[in-house]
This record gives sequence, structure tokens and C-alpha cells, in this order.
Amino acid sequence: MTTSYPPAQDAFSRSAPVRLWEDGFALDPYRYYNALAKQGPVGWAELAPGVPAYVVTGRRAALDLLHDTETFSHDPRPWESTVADDSPVLGMMRWRPNTLFADGAEHVRYRTALIDSFDLVEPHDLRGRVHRAVHVLVSRFGPRGEADLVADFARPLMALVFNSLFGLPESQSDRLNAALGKMMEGGAQAAQGEQEFGGYVLELIAGKVRRHGDDMPSALLEHPAGLSPEEVTQQVFLTLGAGHEPTTNLVSNALSRILGNPQYYSTLTNGARPVMDAVVEVLHHETPLANYGIHYARKALTFHGTWVRAAVPVVVSYGAMAHFAEQADTGGGRPRDASHMSWSAGPHTCPVKQHALLITTEAIERLTQWLPDLEPVLPRERLTWRPGPFHRSLTALPVRFSPRSPDQPGESP
Repeated sequence: MTTSYPPAQDAFSRSAPVRLWEDGFALDPYRYYNALAKQGPVGWAELAPGVPAYVVTGRRAALDLLHDTETFSHDPRPWESTVADDSPVLGMMRWRPNTLFADGAEHVRYRTALIDSFDLVEPHDLRGRVHRAVHVLVSRFGPRGEADLVADFARPLMALVFNSLFGLPESQSDRLNAALGKMMEGGAQAAQGEQEFGGYVLELIAGKVRRHGDDMPSALLEHPAGLSPEEVTQQVFLTLGAGHEPTTNLVSNALSRILGNPQYYSTLTNGARPVMDAVVEVLHHETPLANYGIHYARKALTFHGTWVRAAVPVVVSYGAMAHFAEQADTGGGRPRDASHMSWSAGPHTCPVKQHALLITTEAIERLTQWLPDLEPVLPRERLTWRPGPFHRSLTALPVRFSPRSPDQPGESP
């Protein structure tokens, strides 16, 4: 059934768009979220110069959008025809034959293959891969007594873990990091990043087609759904991008909150408080993928007080909803996960959130066990954030600590 809402104004004509591509958005996204919310639960923004989008900041509107598969589609191709070929957001929004951009039976087929393939990865196996990655990284920077926990830990950690899962050597991790970083920021280097990342995935799948192994791409190639090599390439493109960047940001954002609160950090290192508390706190207040869940109205309609045109992106602002829930929270018995929708909702809810949570919590626990006296170099309010309309991602997280190596005699987490 098509959703219908009260009479609305056309957002395109009622006010100036909120420009999420500005540098100021990374510096203070909450000012931009407040400006969007003044327009109502569905505001008008620009994702890049000349690329308009509706942005959903109201929780009820977001849930209606995410569950209404008849009114809204994930297929961006009608919109793509209206956008310049060099648009910096195309890398994150361009149609590909994968589960993110599919609807109906096609979406179910792709999603089932992905879930089944990830289910083959046992928790103890994934935990071991994370521990090995942490060991490699602490061996590199531990003896120095200082590190950037974004560039030296969170980003290469995810590349090491995902390369392990996807059957690639450790030596390829820097290449993956660089390509994804360019693509996610949506700036001048976005097209280059998309091209580099695409080449990375194409080479990976070509190798697995020639010789299967005990890895995720091979499991997808062998799945009963019968995915073609091209379809497997696109699922891996999605999985690496959607898994690497947000989980990297979740790790670094959680570490920044932990280290910015000495009392919290002491309860963490002595085991009195679980890492999961900090992770949930980030999902509530500083969600890593702040604006995404992109839909397109199949035809023009009124939606929560706004006239929504067809073939124009409708973006879910998970960051805005977390911000407004935090403002409204008075501590009166709010359910633990009520204020954030970081995993999305509806048919396209994150299919592997338990894997992401395990990677994040194990990585932070292992790091803080090896290096129990981590100390931030800068106060949290002086940390800087990467530009881009989609993510909430630290530029750097410099720390110092007593020099230590995982291979030191007598040292053990």
C-alpha cells in the first residue's frame, strides 16, 4: 500500500539547501542537523554542489521510509541520469548489482548469499584474526611509545582483517585503505578512489575465479544462489566498503571517547566496565555512518509534510536522529537502543552487525591490554574530523604510552 501523508510544501522551493559538503559540516554537524530539523522531519540539503537530496531527521519518518518498499526504491539509476559523470558522490551512490541497490527478489538473493557466507566465519575464528591483526600493528608502533590510532591502528586493522577474510595478503592493506579513504570523503579524489578500489576488487575476484580458497569470495562463488563472477565482484565491492570504513570509524570514535575520559579508561583497563558500553555510546551519539540509507521515491508524493519528487535521493540521517534523541533524553528509562538506528531498519538492515561488533570490541580490548597506559596527546574537543556528507570519521587520534612490544618477555594481554 502506498503511504500517504498530510499536504506538504515542496522543499525545493521553500528554503535554501543545507550544504552537507561544506567543511563546516565535519567541524560541527549538529549545527547542520538543527538547520535541517527546522524544515521538519524531512529537510532539503545538498550532498555535493548542485546535488540536492531530501534528508530525513525524524525517527518516525525514517522508520516509515525504511519499511515502505512499495513507495521507495534503492535503485539509483533514474537519479544517476541527472547527475554529472564527475560528481564526487557517485562513488558512494552509483548503481551496482549488489544487495544495497536491489529491491524485492533480487535483493533477497544477494542478501541471502552474503549472510550465508558470513555465517561460515565462526566467532572464534574472527576473534583470532582480529587478535593477529592487533599483534601485527602493535609490533609496528608499540616500541615507539606513540601512535596515531586512526592511521596506525583502526584503518590498517580493518584492512588486515578483511584481507584475511577475503584471501588477500597483508601487503595489500595500504592499497585498500587509500582507495576507500578517497572514495568515502566525496571530494576531488573520489573518482580516483572509486577507480582504485574497483581495480582492487576486480583483481581479487579474478584470482578467486581461477582458484577457489577458504575465504569469503570463494564462498560467494560457490553459493547455491548461483551468483556470477560479476555479481560476486559487486557484493565484495559493497562488503569491503560498507564493512571497512564504518567499522574503522566505530573503533576510532570509541577509542576517542574512552581515552577522553580517564575515569572511564581506568574502569575499562581493570575490567570493571566492558568495551561494549563505549561502543554503544558511540552508536548513540557519534554513529560512524551518519547519513546514508538512501532511497528514491518511485513517483512524486507527500511524505511527512514534504512534497518528495521522484528520482531525488532521500537520505536517512542516523547522526541527526542520535543527536536529537540525546537532547531529548532525560534518563527516564529509555531502552538501550532506542535512540540510534546505526544498523538501519527494515529489509536492508545491516546483515552482519554482530561481526562488526565483535571486531570492534575485540580490537579495543586487545589494544588496551597490550598498552594499558594509553594517553591522548590532544583533548577530545581539539580532534579534527574528515570531510564528507556520509560519515563521522576522525582525521587522527594521536596517543602516547610506555614503549612496549607484544613480543616482550613476560608481556601478555
